[in-house]
Amino acid sequence: MKRDPLRPGQESVWDYPRPPRVEHTAERVTIELDGVTIADTSDVVRVLETSHPPVYYLPRSAFAPGMLQPASGQSYCEFKGIAGYLSIGSSARAAWCYPTPAPGYETLADRIAIYPGSMDRCTVDGETVRAQDGDYYGGWITEKIAGPFKGAAGTMGW
Repeated sequence: MKRDPLRPGQESVWDYPRPPRVEHTAERVTIELDGVTIADTSDVVRVLETSHPPVYYLPRSAFAPGMLQPASGQSYCEFKGIAGYLSIGSSARAAWCYPTPAPGYETLADRIAIYPGSMDRCTVDGETVRAQDGDYYGGWITEKIAGPFKGAAGTMGW
């Protein structure tokens, strides 16, 4: 694996920590689905983990009542704990959350992470996000982030 060169103003996912860091950001995030803006907020935290684009977590209150529906399945993160899944509108299992996050990740309680590839459009400060490759991770790729990124075929062993 060879790091992508950094351009001015970029950060490399290879400088992100492990275990992951949770940080508040002042960035404005919007999410569109079925031609409607379903979330628009600057109350956002992002999780930064080595080799992964940031994952943005929005407060549950940023979504209209009834928009988020429980979905089947769970997964386990060695750092954050047990995640549950959510469907959003017409998009099944499009989001996840940590209802009872592990110590050190309490900030994620009552916040929702979205798979950007399951939405019509996600933006960060007006820039349209590209989804992280693969169907397991939910990173948000913008021009501010340099890779390469885990998730594509052949990267699982990184």
